[in-house]
Order: sequence, then structure tokens, then C-alpha cells
Amino acid sequence: MLDPTDISLLAALQRDAHLTAQELGARLNLSASQAGRRRQRLESDGYIRAYRAELDPDRLGLKVQGFVQVSLASHGAEQGAGFARLISTRAEITSAWTMTGEADYLLRVYCEDLPALNRLIHEVLLAHPTVARVQSQIVMDQIKRDAPLPM
Repeated sequence: MLDPTDISLLAALQRDAHLTAQELGARLNLSASQAGRRRQRLESDGYIRAYRAELDPDRLGLKVQGFVQVSLASHGAEQGAGFARLISTRAEITSAWTMTGEADYLLRVYCEDLPALNRLIHEVLLAHPTVARVQSQIVMDQIKRDAPLPM
């Protein structure tokens, strides 16, 4: 069970994962060792899954961000597992969700340019034997960056 101090610690780490135990302790009115122990407990309990750097896709030459909806022709466990294996091998697919509704999957992709997105759709996704249909949307502007989870 999370107490208010745990929630404050998690919120602070979502904003800045580089905070030291000393800095966390100062923010939470704890000693550095208390803050460090709480962080370790939250990590071992699975509340904190990882620490990552947020990179700028534009500076990395990834000029096209898109969302791709994928519908499979058949929906057996083997087909789903095969498609999941495919998307796990593609670096340009940064997130993937199974969905309710018309599409079975929603993929978030980053590509260098439109020809690269076209190749991903036609040579990779549509070439997969279980894929029946693909629909893509290109992001024009991201008006809200990926935000911390609500606490």
C-alpha cells in the first residue's frame, strides 16, 4: 500500500529520475537514507519499472511520428504471438497496444521520413501473413508530450 510520502516520491521521480536520495529526502522531509530505502522498496515492489532518458526524436533525425492501426485476418493465439514477435524486432515501432474496436493493434512509430514509413507499412507490416489491413495517421504536431502518470 502506498502512503502519501510514497506517492510524493514517485511523483518527484517521474519529473526527474536523476534525483539523489539526498535531494528526495530534502523534498519529502526525510533523511537521505529513509528516502533511499523507500525508493529501493518501490523499485523491488515493481512500482518503478525503469529509469530512462527522454530523447528528442527530431534531433535524432526521426522526422515522422505516426500511429498505425493493424487488423489481423485471423485471431488465434499463434497469429497474435507471431505478430507480437514481428513488432518486437522493429526499432521504429516504439509502442504497441492491443485494442478493442475496429483495429486489433495500435502502433506508435518513428521514422526518418515518409519513404521509411511507407517501407515499414508495405514491406514489413502488410507483408506479414496474418495482417489484413493497415491504416496510418501521421502526427502533424504533438501538443502535449508524454506526461507523468497521474498520482
